[in-house]
Amino acid sequence: MSSTLSPVKEIPLLREACLIGGKWISGDESNSIQVNNPATGEIIGRVPRFGRLETANAIDAASVAFQLWSKMTAVERCNLMLSWANLIDENQKDLATLLTIEMGKPLAEAMGEVGITANYIRFFAEEGKRVYGDVIPSPWKGKRIFVTKEPVGVVGAITPWNFPSSMLGRKLAAALGSGCTVIAKPASQTPYSALILGELAEKAGIPAGVINIITGSAAQIADEMCENEKVKKITFTGSTPVGKQLASKALANMKKVSMELGGNAPFIVFDSADIDKAVEGAIASKFRNSGQTCVCANRIYAQADIYDEFSAKLKVAIEAQLRVGNGLAPGINQGPLIDERAVAKVEELITDAIEKGGTVVTGGKKDAQGGSFFEPTLLLNATPDMKVAKEETFGPFAPVFKFDSEADAVQMANDTEYGLACYFYTQDLGQTFRVMDALEYGLVGVNEGVITTEYAPFGGFKDSGMGNEGSKYGVDDYIKLKYSCIGGLDQ
Repeated sequence: MSSTLSPVKEIPLLREACLIGGKWISGDESNSIQVNNPATGEIIGRVPRFGRLETANAIDAASVAFQLWSKMTAVERCNLMLSWANLIDENQKDLATLLTIEMGKPLAEAMGEVGITANYIRFFAEEGKRVYGDVIPSPWKGKRIFVTKEPVGVVGAITPWNFPSSMLGRKLAAALGSGCTVIAKPASQTPYSALILGELAEKAGIPAGVINIITGSAAQIADEMCENEKVKKITFTGSTPVGKQLASKALANMKKVSMELGGNAPFIVFDSADIDKAVEGAIASKFRNSGQTCVCANRIYAQADIYDEFSAKLKVAIEAQLRVGNGLAPGINQGPLIDERAVAKVEELITDAIEKGGTVVTGGKKDAQGGSFFEPTLLLNATPDMKVAKEETFGPFAPVFKFDSEADAVQMANDTEYGLACYFYTQDLGQTFRVMDALEYGLVGVNEGVITTEYAPFGGFKDSGMGNEGSKYGVDDYIKLKYSCIGGLDQ
């Protein structure tokens, strides 16, 4: 396939080595990880395939750096982090181009992701100055009770391929702003977006060892993080099965954990909704990043009276607005899926839905461009017995279910082990609050299809995880409380 839209070697900040203790360490090329461009199939480059030994070295470096970083004032840390964010902004186009090349998402989306990466760093740089403690009224005369907050220590962070810049940036920012140091393991499909953040952190003056970025064997790196006593917290974004395994290993060693796991987001359109706004929201939520997000609409529910109108308008919008191709090409808003396994998963869900009575009205197959490009797909007459009703899609496949009553919609939406994000459209104020309260999800979008921001908490219920990222609440998972009682004050 053509590589004319893949100028990766023109990016001067590109690194093909791991950052450990302030040094860039190259690996053995014969035992490296090959990184491919999902849009063209070409080899972008190779990164080290490191394991437990190199991870232990990175942990040692982070542990040493913690003694310096945690003792700096919050203002000093803030200023360094703001310089880092400024460098990200200054190099936004290069970072976004690199992100598109290794992950596939359209350049406009990549620009937005890099932008929010810098926003997360700025937010937590400032929030680190507001990690307040308490003075509690003492029940005893002559004694004072103080509660102080301290950074938890060295953090092991494992991030996914679908948002390789912002997911890592969100974790790094909260950790560093709180006074922690980090060993980060990016996904093997998208390591460069992480490595380039490390390069810019160095240029910003963040001390050696505060940020360590290591590529390689996921199992070996994760095991070392979970078992090494110097690591005090594990933060992971990824699938629920892997998250449960990591949490079990980490908790066996009494480490703090935060897990942002899978989702199965319902998108409900009530008969009181503004249909055109609901269609607009469905396009934004379902087809962002070609459906490869943990918070994108996975199951679309339309009330019986407006089912046909909504479905017809959604079909028109999909066919008119969505263009599939290389994310670096003009006018493209649907990039490739990450790999052939992702394509196979979408095909499996579509085949199952058709066999159980679903009707594909647009799309439904691989795009004519080949590779891992897939047509945006709309399927009607979806039913609860279909796999897509229970499984996370991670692709541009929108099944539309029909429901009769508000109670039915809530029951169907909550009928899943997941509880990350959900969305609903209504112009009925009472219904807004009833449904908002009834839905068992950590993120609720009401008449909005895209709601993520650094100012709001991001975390799920049930099997979608534990803990929160983003907002002032995102600091909590990186600190520990210390209670001090001072006596003898009445003598």
